[in-house]
Amino acid sequence: MALTLYYGSGSPYAWRVQLALEHKAIPYDRKVLSFSAGDTRKPEFVALNPRHRVPTIVDGDFVLYESNAIVEYLDDAYPGRGAPLFPGDARQRATIRRLVSEIDNYFDKATDPLADEAFHTKPEARDKDKLAKGIEAVKEESALFTRYLAGDFLAGPLSAADFALYPMVAFLKRCEIKLPGFDSNALLTPALLGWKARIEALPYLDKTIPPHWRAA
Repeated sequence: MALTLYYGSGSPYAWRVQLALEHKAIPYDRKVLSFSAGDTRKPEFVALNPRHRVPTIVDGDFVLYESNAIVEYLDDAYPGRGAPLFPGDARQRATIRRLVSEIDNYFDKATDPLADEAFHTKPEARDKDKLAKGIEAVKEESALFTRYLAGDFLAGPLSAADFALYPMVAFLKRCEIKLPGFDSNALLTPALLGWKARIEALPYLDKTIPPHWRAA
């Protein structure tokens, strides 16, 4: 029986899990949940995840939620499939975990003002100072993550760290739909733009793009 991924279209945390599944070449079924329809609060999903969040996976009789726990589980449970998500020695694997933590605690937080102004604030009520501070915060994070590049990717070989960061960067591009004149690429250093292009050249990336983004 194939593993099942429950996800929400556009959730960056669910997206990192899908990228990990593709990277590992693990067969899986997808079940997309609608946030607006309240799918995450329906009894059948609450029985899997009482926190009403995505992503959640079901692998046989094992249920797991929280994206980082899922990504580590995939590497541990399927060591013979695809390339490792945490390659290298103990120090390199620790570095990958540190980078994932930094992405969740710093890069993600830096994008919050931009997301709030783009998707949760009416155009006439947008705060220019808040937008400017968000832009500067992302630029600072971009500079830091550029320093972390080790060759083509964040920690050397393609890893869980790259799959954690890319959906956050891709979401910035999504903000361009709502924010006139906003250029997400201008927030990234040339080196990080090169990294972004390498991620987008992965043969399975297109399969993972959120469905509703295609219609935009």
